[in-house]
Amino acid sequence: MTRTATMHRATAETDIAVEVNLDGTGRADVATGIGFFDHMLDAFARHSRIDLAVRVAGDLQVDGHHSVEDAGIVIGQALGAALGDKAGITRFGSAFVPMDEALVLAALDISGRGQLHWAVEVPFGMVGDFDTQLAREFFIALAANAGITLHMRQLAGDNVHHILEAAFKACGRALRAAVAIDGALAGEVPSTKGTL
Repeated sequence: MTRTATMHRATAETDIAVEVNLDGTGRADVATGIGFFDHMLDAFARHSRIDLAVRVAGDLQVDGHHSVEDAGIVIGQALGAALGDKAGITRFGSAFVPMDEALVLAALDISGRGQLHWAVEVPFGMVGDFDTQLAREFFIALAANAGITLHMRQLAGDNVHHILEAAFKACGRALRAAVAIDGALAGEVPSTKGTL
């Protein structure tokens, strides 16, 4: 069974292509035009062990909002497509990730009901060329389009770079656990409803 997907989305604001392989090695090939965002997606791929290729051509002359949010949409769509009927997956995953003084928890359920519950205190500002407010927008779009219930909680942290990096890594590690195949399920969908 190949758990891969390719997605393309073009609007008047962005043109985005994404490829994912849920059973990869964490290889990232990312070019969004926003250096810090590339760094975060690379960390997300490495810690999820999902191969991720992302190409974004966006209206950066405006700002990074459309590029980051739309990347979340397309990555989420690709993850959902690669999961297929979700037969045999572990479904739930969680991870605490410390990054120096920062500590972030991500807990998720591949439920089919995409939603984000965000309790991460990210001061307004810029990290390199990345608007810190856009991290939340990315995770909203990712969760909604992948059909994931995602909880993100900051337990400690002062440095914005550390907080955001811990968040992306924690989400990646939680997703790694949730998409893993559980041999005990013998290919069944892990739900009393029989579908996710």
